Amino acid sequence: MIYLIFLSIVAAIMLIFKFGFSTPAVDYRYPRILMYHMVCEHKQGAKFNKLRVTPKHFEEQISWLVENGWTFVTMAEIASGVWLSQEKCVAITFDDGYEDNYTNALPILKQHQAKGTLYLVVNRHDNDWSVQKKAHHDSGELMREAKLSDQQVQDMVKSGCIELGGHTTNHINFATTSKEQKSKEVTESKQFLESRFATKVTSFAYPFGILTEEDPALIEQAGYDNAVLAEGGIETSPETNRFKIRRIKISGKDSLRTFKRKIAAGKK
Repeated sequence: MIYLIFLSIVAAIMLIFKFGFSTPAVDYRYPRILMYHMVCEHKQGAKFNKLRVTPKHFEEQISWLVENGWTFVTMAEIASGVWLSQEKCVAITFDDGYEDNYTNALPILKQHQAKGTLYLVVNRHDNDWSVQKKAHHDSGELMREAKLSDQQVQDMVKSGCIELGGHTTNHINFATTSKEQKSKEVTESKQFLESRFATKVTSFAYPFGILTEEDPALIEQAGYDNAVLAEGGIETSPETNRFKIRRIKISGKDSLRTFKRKIAAGKK
């Protein structure tokens, strides 16, 4: 009998760790900043399916946010402090510039009157930037993925659902790039995006989420108001961590249950 009770306790503890019931929700006055890449179907045997959130799951996630009273904001609005006076703010962000952001994600955002921020690589076509992080990522999988055309980007901006953010010209690795080149990448990409799409670009996303000690100052000097990381969970001090704002990474492997836990606590 005692043995059975012991086994029950162990099983309960394992469930708590597995499903995160022991992790308390972070106060909802802090904004949830969500990081996406692609909104498309998974590809059999692909290395980067975690970057592919299916349209069905994306629609479920946005619908759940709407039904539960979340207000959609851009990163410019986060930086302006809108979250200080409004509980349950969520910022949807997309990195890189995949075509499915236009074909699959935008209609869902429009349907729910939601909005977000697109961190766009200028030289996004025929660019195998994944090898800049890890040399063995040389399959060309992300390079072959269809990217947004300039016209599609323009349409997204005009829709009112999307704010543009900087993501460098070539999706460089900040850890292996000189200070001078990094400064050029962040400055010239901002200037190009603002000129090409006639819009203000105030937010930046570090490629791969990689940065060095000198980089937040470089981003500020380039004229950005804020910058986001690739992970870290729920940001509780956007005003003081202005150039190192944490995001919640949404995976293509996340169930709706996992998504809800991430919204509540920032992790599974």
